[in-house]
Amino acid sequence: MKFKKYILALSLFLTAVILDSCSDSLLDIGAQGALSEEQTYNRAGVDALLVGAYAALDGQQFVNGGAQNLSGSNAWEAAPDNWTFGSIAGGDAHKGSDGSDQPAIDAIAKFSADPSNSYFNSKWRTVYEGINRANTVIRVLALVPEISDADRASLNGQARFLRGHYYFELKKIFNNVPWIDETIKTADAPKVVNTVDIWPNIQADFEYAYANLPVTQPEVGKVNKWAAGSYLAKTLLYQKKYAEAKTVFDAVIAQGVTSSGAKYALTRRFEDNFDAATDNSSESVFAIQMAANDGTNNIANANQGGMLNFPYGDSPFRCCGFFQPSQDLVNSYRTNSQTGLPYVDDYNTHVVKSDQGIASSQAFTPDAGNLDPRLDWTVGRRGLPYHDWGFHPGASWIRSPGQSYAGPYSPKKNIYWQATQDIYSDQSAWAPGTAINVNVIRYADVLLMAAEVEAQLNNLAQAQTYVNLVRARAADPASTLYKYVNDKNPLAGFSTTPAANYKIAVYPAGAFAGMGKDGALKAIYFERKIELAMEGHRFFDLVRWGIAQTALTAFFQYEGTVTTDVRGGSFIAGKNEYFPIPQRQIDLSTQSGSSSLRQNANY
Repeated sequence: MKFKKYILALSLFLTAVILDSCSDSLLDIGAQGALSEEQTYNRAGVDALLVGAYAALDGQQFVNGGAQNLSGSNAWEAAPDNWTFGSIAGGDAHKGSDGSDQPAIDAIAKFSADPSNSYFNSKWRTVYEGINRANTVIRVLALVPEISDADRASLNGQARFLRGHYYFELKKIFNNVPWIDETIKTADAPKVVNTVDIWPNIQADFEYAYANLPVTQPEVGKVNKWAAGSYLAKTLLYQKKYAEAKTVFDAVIAQGVTSSGAKYALTRRFEDNFDAATDNSSESVFAIQMAANDGTNNIANANQGGMLNFPYGDSPFRCCGFFQPSQDLVNSYRTNSQTGLPYVDDYNTHVVKSDQGIASSQAFTPDAGNLDPRLDWTVGRRGLPYHDWGFHPGASWIRSPGQSYAGPYSPKKNIYWQATQDIYSDQSAWAPGTAINVNVIRYADVLLMAAEVEAQLNNLAQAQTYVNLVRARAADPASTLYKYVNDKNPLAGFSTTPAANYKIAVYPAGAFAGMGKDGALKAIYFERKIELAMEGHRFFDLVRWGIAQTALTAFFQYEGTVTTDVRGGSFIAGKNEYFPIPQRQIDLSTQSGSSSLRQNANY
């Protein structure tokens, strides 16, 4: 049973203790409610506070019949999967919908957003709420003597893991953020500056968690030693500490297990990573738990942050047509007819045919060329099975007339299945809520990060081995999308005939050595793009690789010939690698005319 169920059992208690999330700033972090913090100075209180720190992972709440993030604004503004900050900003996807809906996302997508954009303040406040909860656990735990040393280390390890995660989120989005830990008094919080690099603090939290967390946990969803090791290695990678990262990645790959004790491994079927029925698999390293139809009679514990991201029009999902994959992304899945390998350098010259501008009532034949099968588990294309909902009909599911605004495609990794919708989706709100977990780190991600580290250290054969593990899973027939047995009854199941012309192969022996270090890194970067597409990673990868300006300039130039929404987009090096510090937070940190928070460069 998902740990989310455990959260539900304590929700009323937590609401009384610390879950007041309506303060306007991270700086107003005092606990409010019916119970004082002192009333939690016992083991039960610490456990409950820790549940609250986990509960903040999804960044959302359900108040007075409405979906909200923990800052009190729209849930999707602080979505935990970073579909706006990571995928849209990185070129995986368009905002979708139409130009008049959520224009703040358009500004983020084109890097024209200013510090007053509400999405920045929502994300900032929501993540700092999670930090506040983790800090409360650490502070209270130190005051409770009745807990054994082993339990204390585990509880501290979980709280510090969560705090490390929350700060990692802020670091990769805003870069310059104030480190507020359990020692900072509420009155002193406004004085904390954001000019000190917090990477050492984040690393220290994950190092502590790695050293002190148990290998297994009694509840699914709780973090363990190997989740901490994976996040520590990722933190080292972001800092370009490749040798240190390799040591940890080696241990994770050799010894790592899930919190339930299953050896880390790729699932045989790629699509199982995006199905609530197969959540918490051997590939799940750290996932944010989601639940639906859980007795709340609302979507409170479903993925409210993604509730806009379903096909629109006459689709069965009702709302709202956002998060449409880009043509640039779709073209990335074209493979060479001879080798089965991707076109890393010139993929946009190998265009995948689309139905853009073609009405659903008009005839259309999907692309017949060679494709990586991961495409059709990532992107909904006209004429291809859309899970068991039938064939994607094209324009009638796209919100923008003529598909000219954001293209012809729909997202797919976030879509629940018709056969199990009564279990894994909730239809009580104006848009669906799903029980599909948000994968923060999955094992394929670990392998590709490890491959990157090996390539940086010139261990090209080992880097290729890791990449080929990921590609071999994609090439397994179990990861292929097949045609329906009965086109008129998609619930009848799938045949043994592939739905498209799929061709994919692993890199042949010695390929990375032949490419050299730079070529191998390009291949790894591209593999991350197509394996992890639409999962919130792309923008942050481009930034840490130092190629954001080149990649996104090329994206705007190409994609602007396809859709109107990204025209005018421009990435400025030295500015747009990070988003602006929310103006509201700068204003709130100002005392006697001086602000503790300094705006990021060139905003």
